[in-house]
Amino acid sequence: MPVPCEMSVSRRGVLRLAAGAGLMFLAGGLIRPDAARAAAFAAPPLPYAENALEPVISARTVGFHYGKHTMGYFDNANKLVEQSPWAGQPLEKVFLEAAKDPQMVGLFNNAAQAWNHAFYWNGLKPGGGGEPSGKLARAVDAAFGSAESCKKALAEAAVAQFASGWAWLVADGEGRLRVVKTGNASNPMQDGLKPLWVIDVWEHAYYLDYQNKRADYAAGVLDKLINWEFAARNLG
Repeated sequence: MPVPCEMSVSRRGVLRLAAGAGLMFLAGGLIRPDAARAAAFAAPPLPYAENALEPVISARTVGFHYGKHTMGYFDNANKLVEQSPWAGQPLEKVFLEAAKDPQMVGLFNNAAQAWNHAFYWNGLKPGGGGEPSGKLARAVDAAFGSAESCKKALAEAAVAQFASGWAWLVADGEGRLRVVKTGNASNPMQDGLKPLWVIDVWEHAYYLDYQNKRADYAAGVLDKLINWEFAARNLG
């Protein structure tokens, strides 16, 4: 399964992890070292400083998007999971199971958004962009013809997604790559696909910097911030 987030050391991250009772991300979910303890999902720290994605994404946007939205999803998921049958389970399992139950839509929305956001932040890196290498490069070429064509498909999906949602690079069960888009909190794993990389196209991801110019935001991320190494690790 894809790895939503890498761990990095920061003052904020240490405080968050301490509050999370020793939770860690591993192999696609939040893993509890002691499953008997009350469930809690620790929001992984940013793997870079808040201003590290400038000028594509401002520190102000990161501050609100990570500090308010991402943390809010984790906080809400922590509260709601305790009222569900999946307390103590990994975050990935929680949102996939909650997606099947209309009575658990609130838990699904918050747990899936927590996972999606952790995945998004690690799919970006200062000085990113360029082209993939190795196995991922071969898979990209086989599916799209070139890295530029892959990025074009991702940009088109990001712009075409109506209202809030996500544009994903995924692998199917045969390892073939595709670009898909999902609305609101939905995740390709609900359809048996493996996420490799994602761009957030909720307005809170770009509106402070780009207002209604979503295409400019997507182009900047794909040209200068995409973390191909992260996608390659998720491909395996």
